[in-house]
Amino acid sequence: MCGICGELRFDGGHPDLGGLQRMMTRLARRGPDHEGVYTDGPLAFGHRRLAIIDLSAHSDQPMVDKALGLSLVFNGTLYNYRELRRELAALGYRFFSEGDSEVILKAYHAWGEDCVARFNGMFAFAVWSEADRTLFLGRDRAGIKPLYFAQDAGRFRFASTLPALLAAGGVDKSLDPVALHHHLTLHAVVPAPRTILKGVRKLAPGCVMTVDADGEVATRPYWRLKAQRPALPLGESAWIARVRAALLAAVERQQTAADVPVGVLLSGGLDSSLLVGLLYELGHRDVQTFSIGFGDKGDESGNEFIYSDAVANHFRTRHRKYMIPDAEVLAALPEVVDQMSEPMVSQDVAAFYLLAQRVARSVKVVMSGQGADEVFGGYFWYPKMDAEPGTPLEKFARHYFDRDHAEYLATVDDAYAVDDVTSELVAARLAEADADSFLDQVLRFDATTLIVDDPVKRVDNMTMAWGLEARVPFLDHELVELAMSMPPELKLREGGKWPLKAIARGLIPDSVIDRPKGYFPVPAFKYPQGEFLDFMRGVLDSEACRQRRLFRRDTVETLLAAPMDHTTRLQGAKVWHLALLEYWLQRHVDAAREPMR
Repeated sequence: MCGICGELRFDGGHPDLGGLQRMMTRLARRGPDHEGVYTDGPLAFGHRRLAIIDLSAHSDQPMVDKALGLSLVFNGTLYNYRELRRELAALGYRFFSEGDSEVILKAYHAWGEDCVARFNGMFAFAVWSEADRTLFLGRDRAGIKPLYFAQDAGRFRFASTLPALLAAGGVDKSLDPVALHHHLTLHAVVPAPRTILKGVRKLAPGCVMTVDADGEVATRPYWRLKAQRPALPLGESAWIARVRAALLAAVERQQTAADVPVGVLLSGGLDSSLLVGLLYELGHRDVQTFSIGFGDKGDESGNEFIYSDAVANHFRTRHRKYMIPDAEVLAALPEVVDQMSEPMVSQDVAAFYLLAQRVARSVKVVMSGQGADEVFGGYFWYPKMDAEPGTPLEKFARHYFDRDHAEYLATVDDAYAVDDVTSELVAARLAEADADSFLDQVLRFDATTLIVDDPVKRVDNMTMAWGLEARVPFLDHELVELAMSMPPELKLREGGKWPLKAIARGLIPDSVIDRPKGYFPVPAFKYPQGEFLDFMRGVLDSEACRQRRLFRRDTVETLLAAPMDHTTRLQGAKVWHLALLEYWLQRHVDAAREPMR
C-alpha cells in the first residue's frame, strides 16, 4: 500500500522533477516508510512506500529490473502473489525480492497486458518499458486503489490522489458541469473517467491504459461483471456452501498476505463481526479489533459498542474502542477534507479518519466489512426500488437520487446547467447486457460504480491518510462474481444479506445477526445544528462561496434556515452536501497555487 506518481513527456522535453517531488510530498502520508525516484529519458516515477510485504529494501520502489528493461510503481497488494511467483519461477524467472511488487514486473514481461487477469488483489500500478517507450497502467476490478491522471499537449501525469496532481501544477481546475450533476444527484458519486474537475480524470475499475511515446492513449476493460444465473440451478444450501467457501478463501488470502499483523475494524454490524468469526474459525487467534463511537443526537445513538463488545468478548480479541467527542470531529474537518481526493458527503468520512488515526498506532493493516451491503443486498432501498412501477431508471431514481433534475437546476447557477446527464448515464448502465432482472442490474451497478466512488474511496482516503492499509474481503472479485450469479431474492431475504446471516448463524452472537440494520453513525452531520450548522453557514456565507457563484443564494438560504427539513432519499442533510463541496473547493482548488517556473 503506497502512493505512486509519474510523468511521461512526449514533446521532447524532460520530466518536471520539481512537479514530481511536489506530488510525492502530497502523497507522503500514504507511504511513510520510504521514498524513491526513477528517471529514464522522458519518463519519471515517484513512490512513497508503506511496507507491508517484504519489509526489506529489496522491495523498495520505484522497482527496476534492468535485465527485463522494465520499471514499476505499485500501490496495493496482490493476495495471490505467492502462487504467481511459483508459476513464474517455473517459467525460468529469478527473483531478487520476496514481495508482490516484483511479481507484477515479471508477470507483465511473461504475459503482457493480460497479466492483470491473473491478479487477485487491490492494485493501481504503472510499468515503463524501456525498449518500447510505452507506459502501461492498470487498476483492480473493484476500484479499491485509485489512479488519477492529467494530460496536455506535452505530457501525461498520474498519481494516487487528485490533490497530488494539483500540487504538480498545470491542471485545469474549472468545474466539470456533467460531473457536478453526477455529484449532486448520485450521492457525490462521479463515475470514472470524470472527476469534479475538467483537468483531472481517473482510470475506471477493471481497466488498463497504455500511453505511448507520441502521447496516444488507449484504454480497455479487462473485466466485466455479469449478473446472471448459472446454467445449472443451485439449491439454497448449495449457494450458502459456495458463498461460505469463497468468503473463507478471501479472508484467508487477505489475512496471510502480510508480513505485519492484520487487525479488524469492528463496527458491531454483521459484516465486520462475521470477518472476526471467520478468522477465528480459520485458526487466527489474538486478533486485534477496533471500534469507534460518537455523541448521541436525539433518539439516534452515536455508537454500537453493545454489539462490538459482544463479538470481541465472544472471540476474545484484543479489543480497543474509542469515544470521540463532537468537538474533536468538528476540529478535524479541515484535515479530513484535505485528505479527500474528491468531495465526499457521507457522514462517516470523519469517523473513518479519526478511527484510522488511532488504529494506525497499533497496526499497519486492517480488514473492513465494506462492500457486503452492496454485494449481498443489505440496503433498505433495494426492495423499495424493486416494488416500484415504471422503467428501471424511474424505479432507481425514486429511491437513490439526492435531487431530481429540476432541483439540480434550482440549486446551481445557470453557468452549470446541463441536460439530465445523470439519468442518461444511469439508464445506460442499468441497460447493459448480462443481467437477468432489475435487481441484478441495480446490484451490479452498485458493485461496479456506486461503491467505488463512495464507501471504497472513503475507506482508502481516510485510512491511507494515516499510513494504514484497509483490506475488504467482501470485494474479492471471485466472491463478487459468485454473489452476482445468485438469485437476488435470496440476498434480500430477512431484510437483506440473508446468505451472510445464514453463514453467521451459530458462529457469531445471535444478537448481532438479528439486530436492526445500522449504519456507521455520526449524527452531527445527519442532523446539523449548533456548532456544526454554524460551520456550514460560515462556509456557504463566505466570500469565496459568493464569488464562485456555484449555488443559487435563495436555495442556500432555504437550506440554512431549516436544515433538517431538507434531506435526501438516502437520509443525508442537503445543506451538508453543499457545504462540503464548497469547502472542498476552498481547500483544494482555491488553495492550489501554481508553482513558480
